[in-house]
Amino acid sequence: MHSRPGNGIGTFNEKPLHAALKAWYALPGDGFEAAVDGYIVDIVRGDLLIEVQTSSFSSVRAKLAALAANHRLRLVYPVAREKWIVKVNADGERLSRRRSPVRGSFEHVFAGLVSFPQLLAQPNFSLHALLIQEEELRVFTGRGWRRRGWGTCEQRLLAVVDERLFETPADLGALLPADLAEPFTTAQLAARLRLSRRLAGCMTYCLRALSSISALGKRGNALLYVRTAQAGDLAA
Repeated sequence: MHSRPGNGIGTFNEKPLHAALKAWYALPGDGFEAAVDGYIVDIVRGDLLIEVQTSSFSSVRAKLAALAANHRLRLVYPVAREKWIVKVNADGERLSRRRSPVRGSFEHVFAGLVSFPQLLAQPNFSLHALLIQEEELRVFTGRGWRRRGWGTCEQRLLAVVDERLFETPADLGALLPADLAEPFTTAQLAARLRLSRRLAGCMTYCLRALSSISALGKRGNALLYVRTAQAGDLAA
């Protein structure tokens, strides 16, 4: 586990979670908020550009593709392993705090990567996934039905509990369980990893785009997948 200093880092007008992760990731000698090829980059460490992204990857797809074409680029992405929901009033005073039943895992990076899975095939690009504990602050806005009018106003980092660096398609392919029987369907993958069908679908989509798995016919309406190295043997 890394130990990071948090001093001397510009965090003006940043969201608290983004600022905290940047401070956690920083090392002495890093540069911050640097202009590179017309883009502002969170951290510059020698010839390595580091971008922290706490929301959808689609909003930075063009930026990442442009920077990775000419520079070593690392995307730092947090996944909430544990989350506490904190309701506050308009003055920021705490009303309640409860633990969310949802637990994130490294497989949740596929929900973001589905926007540009081929980027990990570029030798300049890497993805550093962080499993974190966080607080999500919610305030009553009266809008939306899913949360009965409560909207997220802030996310706060409590701790980084694990990390994993993905540098090649094979690194992502290693997230497939070694004991997963082949051929397998998205539903079988979801059941084995205890993921939602949607997330398992993102996983198979990305791994197929990176040639880590191949489609090998169907079972009913469901595609059957095998690890690419075995596709030829099973098809023969």
